[in-house]
Amino acid sequence: MTDDATPPFKREVLQLFDQYVHGVISRRGFLESAAKYTAGAAGAIATLSALAPDFARAQTAADDSRLTTTRVDIPSPDGNGTIKAYLVKPASVKTKLPVVVVVHENRGLNPHIEDIARRVALDGYIALAPDALTTLGGYPGNEDDARALFQKLDQPKTRNDFVAAAVYARTMSGSNSNVGVVGFCYGGAIANLLATRIPTLKAAVPFYGSPAPLADVPKIKAELLVHMGGNDTRVNATWPDYETALKVAGVRYAAYTYENAEHGFNNETTPRFKPDAAKLAWERTMALFARTLKAA
Repeated sequence: MTDDATPPFKREVLQLFDQYVHGVISRRGFLESAAKYTAGAAGAIATLSALAPDFARAQTAADDSRLTTTRVDIPSPDGNGTIKAYLVKPASVKTKLPVVVVVHENRGLNPHIEDIARRVALDGYIALAPDALTTLGGYPGNEDDARALFQKLDQPKTRNDFVAAAVYARTMSGSNSNVGVVGFCYGGAIANLLATRIPTLKAAVPFYGSPAPLADVPKIKAELLVHMGGNDTRVNATWPDYETALKVAGVRYAAYTYENAEHGFNNETTPRFKPDAAKLAWERTMALFARTLKAA
């Protein structure tokens, strides 16, 4: 898990990539704008390719004998009817365990997020990773198509799908009823949202995610752990008002900003990965889950 091969990217290019990933500009818009910083169109195309994820960097193999994996269909009557999820359990544990809901970025349940779920399970949890793209056929196998599909989602229904998944996590077979959530980017926003919608949620960990509606912050009963990249100006701009609302509501929280880290710094499959920040953020995350889910 190193970044030795990570090429240097100009800040302007990374900002353009962030806009592209989040649908602010098109692929063509990225290439045309990035060409100013990459010595032309050919350099822009090469840069976009270099910024794409390399899922072969997974830390935990899908066939790891220490884990059992399956797919489940979760009823979501107030959402899209059903949401599919990747379910991972420690193979050798027979007692009931806490559940961590793992929420993906705005590309659906890709191999990287499945890897995150396996890592969570290796730490002694049941990991449940829903796929927002279920209603559109699931993750399509590549990031560009996934981003395009994401734009077609009915977001109010999709948010209800994740609420249904979190409720399911509390009562599913093998669960000890203690549930936490960790999410990344779009998933970070969902983690914040679930904290306002699920009063029994024990802990929520948004990585570089937008806050839920501030008027709903007083509904939060979970303990929050907020991770932000120091260079992530887009998401960080939402933090001051969110922190004020958390303080006024008396919500238990901790927030960390990781110096010189980009939006997406935890994702080791991309060049935005920052190993030291990711390692520390993950250690803090698992410490919170151990305290709130295992000890509760």
